[in-house]
Amino acid sequence: MATAAYGMTPYGAAGPAANAGGSALHASVLVLNRQYMAIHVIDVRRAFALLMRELAEVIHIEDGQYANYDFDSWRDLSELRASFTEEGELEPDPHADWVRSINFQIQAPRILRLLHYDRVPRQRVRLNRRNLFARDGGKCQYCRKTFPTSELSIDHVVPSCHGGETTWENVVCACVKCNVRKGGRTPEEAGMKLAKKPVRPKRSPLLAIKLGNPKYVSWRSFVDAAYWSVDLK
Repeated sequence: MATAAYGMTPYGAAGPAANAGGSALHASVLVLNRQYMAIHVIDVRRAFALLMRELAEVIHIEDGQYANYDFDSWRDLSELRASFTEEGELEPDPHADWVRSINFQIQAPRILRLLHYDRVPRQRVRLNRRNLFARDGGKCQYCRKTFPTSELSIDHVVPSCHGGETTWENVVCACVKCNVRKGGRTPEEAGMKLAKKPVRPKRSPLLAIKLGNPKYVSWRSFVDAAYWSVDLK
């Protein structure tokens, strides 16, 4: 069942009292397998679809303790929180996202646990443009300036024409100007210096960015001590 069946629309992160158009349905949700191992990241719209089909449950962490909720119990808890907040008995959570339907309002979950999925997460961080740009922080690794991703290219430290491979340890972000200047040479041959040595990330660079956002602080309980990597699609 899709969220559209409930007529769900997002509104502001300031809480249920704020009715500003927001991006709650596009916020991120960490997905755990049945053994509570982080395996994926999806958006809120897909998370609600899984909840309504009874394929997953919400994991909510509060005061260091976590509890499990199906869709109906999570909706009840959300409405209770909303009423307490509107009556001034509970301080609004500035990092919460809320979604309103025709008949109720519900807080966007941050963590889901799949009820019938046992596969273990991938341990290899995929080498793709998004992860590479995230690893290098959107900076050219030669001039150290920050650029939009549309103005960054991928440079092989040891050029492909010299046998350089496309690996985490041999590719970096470079602006067009620096890439042209370097050409088919190594940084030493071109008289250029890398900002830092390129290395393979221990976990998804995009996930690391998410963990730096207070909105997703609850993810740390399932990710910080983990040896696995979450593959962001």
